[in-house]
Amino acid sequence: MKYRLFEKEPLFYKNVFTLALPIALQSLITIGVNMLDTIMVGSLSEEALSATSLANSFISIYQIFCMGLGMGASVLVSRYYGMKMSNEETDKASHALKQTVCLMLRLTLLLAALFAGATALIPRTIMRMYTEEEPIIELGMQYFRWSIVTYFFLGTSLTTTIALRSVRQVKLPLFVSIGAFFVNLGANYAFIFGEFGAPRMEVAGAAIGTLIARIFEAACILGYLFLKDSEIMFRVKDLFMKTESLLGEYIKICIPVLISDGILAIGNNMVAVIIGHLGKTMVAANAITAVTQQLSTVVVQGVSQAGAIVTGQTLGTGDREGTMKQGYLFFGLGLGLGLVSAAFIAIAKNPIISYYTGVGPETQRTAGSLMLAISLIIIFQATNSIMTKGVLRGGGDTKMLMITDNIFLWVISIPLGLLAGFVFKLPAFWIYVCLKSDQIIKTFWSFMRLKSGKWIKKITTGKAGA
Repeated sequence: MKYRLFEKEPLFYKNVFTLALPIALQSLITIGVNMLDTIMVGSLSEEALSATSLANSFISIYQIFCMGLGMGASVLVSRYYGMKMSNEETDKASHALKQTVCLMLRLTLLLAALFAGATALIPRTIMRMYTEEEPIIELGMQYFRWSIVTYFFLGTSLTTTIALRSVRQVKLPLFVSIGAFFVNLGANYAFIFGEFGAPRMEVAGAAIGTLIARIFEAACILGYLFLKDSEIMFRVKDLFMKTESLLGEYIKICIPVLISDGILAIGNNMVAVIIGHLGKTMVAANAITAVTQQLSTVVVQGVSQAGAIVTGQTLGTGDREGTMKQGYLFFGLGLGLGLVSAAFIAIAKNPIISYYTGVGPETQRTAGSLMLAISLIIIFQATNSIMTKGVLRGGGDTKMLMITDNIFLWVISIPLGLLAGFVFKLPAFWIYVCLKSDQIIKTFWSFMRLKSGKWIKKITTGKAGA
């Protein structure tokens, strides 16, 4: 059968965007919170902006690990949900669904404990990985002191949100994010600048604002899962259920996603380390452009997650041909969204940079160069993200993705970035292109993998028994 990248399939696109748009809006709100943080902290000084950005680079490692846990579990959750809805082994699928969520939450709490311990015990060592400038290190340590318990609330709400999305519960997380946005805005304003009777805490105040918002988020999301949700039907007592029967399948499908995203997180932090050692101008410029890049890809992220959900649920019903057809349509959708994102960056770069009044002209010029590089890379990044984080992952091809993602990053991108920044001392534009060159390669690789059909894997409900 011949497949096309672009076809008139209104039901397909309606299904995708019904899932993707609430996810994208939630991401947009989260990015808006981050942007407010950087603008508020950036109005204090470049050192404050750099410290907050670099401290969050470490916290983002944990966040990406949690995304790996959640997205890995999502592969199983969406497949089992598809089985359940199509009346294929309904009881087994329902039980496996609960076991998957249980394993996901247990691993999330374990991971939170590890990161909280590191943040509490060696904050200076962590900051020294990113910069050697003592004022930035001291400010980063202030931020860390108030971030220790944040990991537990951030991780559980993030992974649970992904599980709920996988059973088409996309509206609640969006509404919770809207509430968290206003909670974060008020708390940040109060504690950063000392308003409403609160002490002026500057960088530490930004961390407190984030903590308060994360507590609000986790209370709402976990409260819904444990007390209200009728799709997964997971309750507090299920945290103690037996999971041995599914452990093998969980390890086979989910753990490669965790390892892949975890190593990628470390690799992306190597990018932050490289940038951090290129000077505070480059660090501050990258902090500005990072938010812009996130803004330009919110719809792509939504479609990526929708791709994993739709692919998993379609395969859960046993429709292999329909899954292949959808895979090609997702690739075409990625190309289109990449071009739109590139245009957005080209139009918005100057107005966004002008908002950062606390940075100097050199930082603004560097940020402009980085944004031009992003507008090129984003076309490839959008396409391969929808395939690797969405369709191919939803098909269960997690081991191959773990291998290829990290080969492209560690063997190509990071060495090229080191050469560009420290050996050849190229302009900021070319340093960034080299650091993100894996995005270009992955686009071509993902199309070849899609075409082969080898990415569609069989998934079972686990061994008989407990």
